[in-house]
Amino acid sequence: MFDFSRTVDRHGTWCTQWDYVADRFGAADLLPFTISDMDFATAPCIIEALHERIHHGVFGYSRWKNDEFLHAVARWFVQRFDSHIDKESLVYGPSVIYMVSELVRIWTKPGDGIVIHTPAYDAFYKAVEGNQCRLVPVPMEKNDDGWFSDMSKLEAALARPENKVLLLCSPQNPTGKVWTREELQTMADLCSRHNVAVISDEIHMDMTWGDHRHIPWCEVAKGRWALLTSGSKSFNIPALTGAYGLIGDDASRAAYLQALKGRDGLSSPSVLALVAHIAAYQQGEAWLDALRHYLEANLRYVAEQLNAAFPELNWQPPEATYLAWIDLRPLKINDEALQRELIERQKVAIMPGTTYGDEGKGFVRLNAGCPRSKLEQGVQRLIAAINALR
Repeated sequence: MFDFSRTVDRHGTWCTQWDYVADRFGAADLLPFTISDMDFATAPCIIEALHERIHHGVFGYSRWKNDEFLHAVARWFVQRFDSHIDKESLVYGPSVIYMVSELVRIWTKPGDGIVIHTPAYDAFYKAVEGNQCRLVPVPMEKNDDGWFSDMSKLEAALARPENKVLLLCSPQNPTGKVWTREELQTMADLCSRHNVAVISDEIHMDMTWGDHRHIPWCEVAKGRWALLTSGSKSFNIPALTGAYGLIGDDASRAAYLQALKGRDGLSSPSVLALVAHIAAYQQGEAWLDALRHYLEANLRYVAEQLNAAFPELNWQPPEATYLAWIDLRPLKINDEALQRELIERQKVAIMPGTTYGDEGKGFVRLNAGCPRSKLEQGVQRLIAAINALR
């Protein structure tokens, strides 16, 4: 029903990944596998709904707190996660990172610590530093079963009275870790014990693979907490802006909404973002399931090709996200030399692991959210770059 192999030319569309690749990599003629948007057109049901709204012709101020939007979000959580949310706890925001920053401002003061699992999404570092807080890293660890957090080390960080917030990424970016219910419950208990608020960024919640299932934070939450997410990753609509979340307690929710409307003047949402989310959550399941099948096959292709070329890697696809977090440490490749080879000779842009913190040394992050024909070029160029350095 849906053709994800079709190439869509994104050049000349003010596209960050394609048109502005030189901003980060210093060269404009690169095949990009960089930031986490996809090269696919969004779901037909969304395009149809947007056309219908555009034909209406009037784009005045709008309200996010309407029955259609609230019901669509609540329905999605029931359908996808068997989770019944409190619609009265729902809030809107222009982006997940805006909402993260606003809650950091509400729950901390300058100099407070924010606990984060590292390596971490690079925007987390900026949100913490931009709000004059200190980042308190708790490095992720890896064993034969995948990535995990040492809960004793996490508790040691949470127990320090100057650390006020756990900024959780669930599923975790860049490792692709899907937190189990037991792990989430342990984190909830620890945060409650030490009076630490939780901000859970769940923007990749729809992109889990195999038997791994996403558990929304609201299923385990205690104390002060917020679950923040958007349909932007799942349906490839980040340029429309728009996100939403659940804030557990009345006082924090009121403070957030006052800042959104009063201080920042952002309470009138992008009406096209509302239309897109409603269409996605009411009619987009078949498209998303087909996309998930295609992306999972893409990640298996990456594993097959890398492991055939370099058996010592034994790289396994992530538990979630379409971002291949590739551990090249067994090959003892110099990170800087690899990036030079990729950019200057292979003409490909793949994110260096150090973008996500010091724990990313020896890794690269390759965005597999694209037609297979593009992915094949990227993986083969990565293999060629590694071979050139060995």
